Amino acid sequence: MTLTNRTPEPAVQNIFDKIAPQYDQMNSVISLGTHRIWRKRVMSMMAVKPGDFALDLCCGTGDWTLALAQAVGPAGRVVGLDFSPEMIREADRKVRTAKYADRITLREGDAMQLPYPDNSFNVVTIGFGLRNVPDANQVLREMTRVVRPGGQVVCLETSQPTNPVIHAGWQVYFGHVVPLMGSLVAHHYQAYNYLQRSTHSFVSVTQLADMFRTAGLTQVSYRTFNLGAAAVHLGIKPY
Repeated sequence: MTLTNRTPEPAVQNIFDKIAPQYDQMNSVISLGTHRIWRKRVMSMMAVKPGDFALDLCCGTGDWTLALAQAVGPAGRVVGLDFSPEMIREADRKVRTAKYADRITLREGDAMQLPYPDNSFNVVTIGFGLRNVPDANQVLREMTRVVRPGGQVVCLETSQPTNPVIHAGWQVYFGHVVPLMGSLVAHHYQAYNYLQRSTHSFVSVTQLADMFRTAGLTQVSYRTFNLGAAAVHLGIKPY
């Protein structure tokens, strides 16, 4: 399965730079607050251990980065990486006030070409970012490359409900309501119109599971949330 984002990368980066100050607020509005519940459930499914070294790609404003930092404990470390300098700036504001800020390093970088050697991390995550990269398969290959054998790759992403009735409502919500809310709350209609289009065009849960396997991951599994509006995929790098 080949999945590429046809919107040029500089344009996508510009979109995320613009919406960074309102990003957390809009996430809560769009998901009706359930994105926090999704993330907590995903953390409970993961195999993060005290002392682990974790990488959070497309870290945005740092919510998952902070959750990972809490999980790895004082002996662990977490890197949050994002291509948007404004998102990193927003994440830094959170990290500086966190109790475990000393466990976190924030870095501006490209998920397509990770600046780390092979087998560097115990776990690599990406939350609501895979649908916005230039080539999702390349990012999954990079995630697999930098995770250690036996380590875990995890993706939390929007998805598409399979029930026809629910899918029809989902299309109306993301196709019309989300851009309108983006205009009213964040004053960026075009940015949220792009985000709903990227959600609409993203692969199904089974296709993404196949992409995990193609990247070289094993024991691939997934779970859907909110009747299929979002999904988590997990895979293990074989020894």
